[in-house]
Amino acid sequence: MTLTDRREFLKRAGYSVAGLTALSGPLQGIFARGALAVGSTGVAPDNGGYGPLVPVPDETDGVVRLHLPEGFEYRSFTPTGTPMSDGFTTPGRHDGMAAFEAGPSRYRLVRNHEVNGPGPAFGNPAKAYDPMAQGGTTTVEVNRHATKVDSWVSCNGTQMNCAGGATPWGSWLTCEETVNGPDVGNDFSGGDNSRLQRKHGYVFEVPVSWDAGEHQTPVPIRAAGRFAHEAVDIDPAAGILYMTEDNFDFPSGFYRYTAPQNPMKVKRLTDGGKLEMLKIAGRPNAVLDKGQTPGVTYGVEWVTIPDPDPTFAPGTTNNQAIQAIGAQGRAQGAATFSRLEGIFYDDGKVYLVSTQGGDTPPGEPPPAGYGDGFGQLWAYDTRQGTLTLLFESPSRTVLELPDNLCISPRKCSLLCEDGPTENYLRGVTPDGKIFDFALNAIPGRQQEEFAGSTFTPDGKVLFVNIQASSGVTFAIWGPWKRGVL
Repeated sequence: MTLTDRREFLKRAGYSVAGLTALSGPLQGIFARGALAVGSTGVAPDNGGYGPLVPVPDETDGVVRLHLPEGFEYRSFTPTGTPMSDGFTTPGRHDGMAAFEAGPSRYRLVRNHEVNGPGPAFGNPAKAYDPMAQGGTTTVEVNRHATKVDSWVSCNGTQMNCAGGATPWGSWLTCEETVNGPDVGNDFSGGDNSRLQRKHGYVFEVPVSWDAGEHQTPVPIRAAGRFAHEAVDIDPAAGILYMTEDNFDFPSGFYRYTAPQNPMKVKRLTDGGKLEMLKIAGRPNAVLDKGQTPGVTYGVEWVTIPDPDPTFAPGTTNNQAIQAIGAQGRAQGAATFSRLEGIFYDDGKVYLVSTQGGDTPPGEPPPAGYGDGFGQLWAYDTRQGTLTLLFESPSRTVLELPDNLCISPRKCSLLCEDGPTENYLRGVTPDGKIFDFALNAIPGRQQEEFAGSTFTPDGKVLFVNIQASSGVTFAIWGPWKRGVL
């Protein structure tokens, strides 16, 4: 049997081929260490070269809202309630976000607002997808240190816009983390879904080029599925959209959408394509959030979702509806994860964050929701057709409930934590060690999560949000080259 034949046999059998499949890229180091044993990834000395965190006053008003390495500075801007340039008011729950070049030392941010529950849409109701849904996106144009800020509505009338992803052609895909609608029973918030006028649970495309007042009524990509969407990224070589699902109380899936027209050619995402869900070859209905060893590699298949945009019969509960797409895949043997959130494509590989993946570390109680661990990192190799577990958190003190994932221009990763007490931005060194880069120190609000971390294309500024009813965005700058980011 040749090496190629042996590799193919092992892949189809679902065995680990970590020693045969060479991974490279921004998370190569954490794979190399994580493949040795659970808990082998340690804490980086000297915080990745940046040194210990210290209290740093906000340049906006002098209040300490972040702890950062010495030498770094930041400014907060556009908190909830701030008047925008188009005359509307900044909504709350700032979440997923991406940064785009907008001219010399100027950037445009397209930012989600994860607002749930029925209620009047922010912005112009005549342009809202659903005039009784309160989520959407705002676009913010800033200079390098956010001393000049303009902002406006760029998508409204959507709901629970959690994460999403930037496209290579210069737009933002915003995702609804819900399946609410007039055909579905009320969700955990208790809001009256009969007040909604449209179905929700979709991906919407938001052009970055729209200036204040130019946005159009959002159009859902219905064939990309109606489920609790979290984040997306594009494989530019194939034009395929990869999507994560964050189903808080139930198993989640990993999906891909192939549009009828290659988006890399037409420069937009078109509706009417094919939705598929990941399945482990030879292991139908594999449960991937428990009993896994870092370094394990599985061969992958994809099963087609026959009805990606269901309309539900009267009396359908929210719990039934939010599992409907995944149930179609699981009926064909699709695999399950725990709360897939962050996603990032790099050089043929799609990196995934499973927020509560893993077995419960000894002596620590499991978190609430589906999944008993404190986080896993996976990589799907689009060329080899394999899925590898890179890392599983050995303790909440090493990594606790990672959420959003971004990669710096120097190809190091940064994870946003969503823990119950205090929250960090955690970096990963090239040799796979985790370090603290920032701590939320907002007075009385340390438990609020980081979200939407994004570096500017030139790598000079990191923008990140605090996702809360009183949300806020930070611009962070400083001596990046002193460390690994």
